[in-house]
Amino acid sequence: SICRSPLPKYRPRYLDARQMLRSMCLTLLVASACAFSVQPSARTPLASRAAAARPAVVMGGNIREMRTRINSIKNTKKITQAMKLVAAAKVRRAQDAVLRSRPFTRELEKVLGGLIERLKDEPLDLPLLEERDTKTVLMVVVSGERGLCGGYNAQIIKKATARMAELEKQGIKIKLLCIGRKANVWFKRRERDIVNFIPTPASPSSEFASALSDDILNYFLSGEVDRVELVYSSFISMINSLPSVRTLVPLSPQGLETTGDEIFKLTTNNGKFGVEREKLSREAPMDFQADMLFEQEPAQLLNAILPLYINGQILRTVQESLASELAARMSAMQSATDNASELGKILTQKMNRARQAAVTQELLEIVAGANSVSG
Repeated sequence: SICRSPLPKYRPRYLDARQMLRSMCLTLLVASACAFSVQPSARTPLASRAAAARPAVVMGGNIREMRTRINSIKNTKKITQAMKLVAAAKVRRAQDAVLRSRPFTRELEKVLGGLIERLKDEPLDLPLLEERDTKTVLMVVVSGERGLCGGYNAQIIKKATARMAELEKQGIKIKLLCIGRKANVWFKRRERDIVNFIPTPASPSSEFASALSDDILNYFLSGEVDRVELVYSSFISMINSLPSVRTLVPLSPQGLETTGDEIFKLTTNNGKFGVEREKLSREAPMDFQADMLFEQEPAQLLNAILPLYINGQILRTVQESLASELAARMSAMQSATDNASELGKILTQKMNRARQAAVTQELLEIVAGANSVSG
């Protein structure tokens, strides 16, 4: 009797709870019915049309989709960061290769400068210095193997196309030697005269430059072409490169005299990449005495050294183009990483707002149900 006596006192509250649950269910049904939007007709007032055109509150399914998209953006960000670090490592390897080739280039410049000083008063009859009437030009276009490097390949192709149009206006035929897949694919689709295609090496070596130099000189010395021009990218900074055109052969005696050089070094400071420039003065020509005897004529020595000079110029050009490509890829991947971070923040903010809106709507429905029961 002691346990059963309080039951009648609590029975009305039990009935009120059942009514409250019944009212809440009705409220939820009304709220779900209101979620269906009706397409405004032509007779609908403008204010109603504007209200109907407002974006609906993002609910559970869309929140899951946004969460999946945020995870995908995070994974993409990791990939772009890794590609940036890989490009930085390749830039360092290319930089080390340039520094290793500097001693040979410096000694070659000294000997070449000394021979030019010795022969400056003599007429030079050398095949690589022979000027011809230009009827055919071999254009060597240095581009990249892959994309994802900003506008690097597009700028090279645009420069080569403009130079080709300029030469064709003068009635000059053009043959192409493409170094890099991007330029080869572009000009092959446009049915240009491509005599050879050579993939861009990951790390240009002296063997690669020697084989390419022999191929270029064979076209020139055999008379198939009258001039050879290089289209490449001149490295300026980590965020800038300049497409350039230069004549490789025939050489000019005045153009053989070397000017100053500049070496770029990739550095890091507190996790950020930077570039240090080191300017090198012109190498002094080797002093050959007037009474010095040569086993061969100085002109023959100069004729033997000129291919080595061309080899060095090709190697330097390809290395500079590769450094420009890798720097452009680093910059592009950094921009992609920053964009992924910004997009992730925006989507996270939208997802949090959607979650807050869903929770707020549920609380309003509960309060509305409670008010309807109490009223």
